[in-house]
Amino acid sequence: MSSHKSIVIWLFSGCILIFCMVVIGGITRLTGSGLSITEWNVIMGAVPPLNDPQWNEAFEKYRQIPQFQKLNYHFTLDDFKKIFFWEYLHRLVGRLIGLVFLIPFFIFLLKGMLDKALIRKALLLFALGAFQGFLGWFMVKSGLTERTSVSHIRLAIHLVAAFITFGFTFWVALDLIYREEKPLVHAKINSLVQGLFALVLLQIIYGAFTAGLHAGKIANTFPTMDGQWIPAGMTALSPGYLNFFDNLLTVQFIHRCLAFLVVVMSFVVFVRVSNQQTAASQQNGIRFLLVVIGIQFLLGVSTLLSKVNVTLAVLHQAGAFFVFAASVFLLHRIRKT
Repeated sequence: MSSHKSIVIWLFSGCILIFCMVVIGGITRLTGSGLSITEWNVIMGAVPPLNDPQWNEAFEKYRQIPQFQKLNYHFTLDDFKKIFFWEYLHRLVGRLIGLVFLIPFFIFLLKGMLDKALIRKALLLFALGAFQGFLGWFMVKSGLTERTSVSHIRLAIHLVAAFITFGFTFWVALDLIYREEKPLVHAKINSLVQGLFALVLLQIIYGAFTAGLHAGKIANTFPTMDGQWIPAGMTALSPGYLNFFDNLLTVQFIHRCLAFLVVVMSFVVFVRVSNQQTAASQQNGIRFLLVVIGIQFLLGVSTLLSKVNVTLAVLHQAGAFFVFAASVFLLHRIRKT
């Protein structure tokens, strides 16, 4: 790792900023701030309104969209400034991520510190970052004409893309930290970890659906949903497949079920890894994953029972990031050790 220390620090800096981006994005959604900026201007958008005429112009643009006309028609300019802050900060961190990736990349390139494989991976990271920016606008645009909030489907796509960008960045950094390349020994464990990773990713998607639909604000009891293990109304939409994406009860029910499956699957992997002669990094990886999954489960239940308290909801979203990062780490160590 010593020869790649600065590159690893660079990649981890990107990981931290992506984490911050997701957390701020969660606050933006929970405070209803995501539609406060109605334009996508990559360069000039970095400068916020600086005087009263500019603030009034931005507020007037917000007044033209359905969210203001149907929900926030009582907002004053001061109210608008509060929601503008979070969306502006969210976009500002996105721009910062671009600079943090781009400037060191050219420095490393000029110094000859990047081999061809690392250059290809860095270019892919840039492509993922640019695509993420497009997806952010694609999401916001869904709430500017007819809806009072963004599409939960587009929200999920935007969020998952952020997780994938983080995961790839983290994976490249781990490749540089753990330089050994040994044959895969535990094929069955590898399959289990891959299954757990897929389950975690699916849970994140349904977490985004739950958040985007505000499905966490109904059936705020646990372990049953308002006294029912399988609530009535889960098949209310037609055609039937829509219930898996648009029915609040069904989406929350699936999110709950996946949470239990993730917990059970993590215990299965923990037992299998513990019973094998595995590397220390693998043992540490599954222990950490088990801990963060347990904390995330408790945060999810607490958020539900609180009827989506903002602080708990933000911690829950941050927890999902730690679960995902731990899953990526364990998958990397299982596949590369």
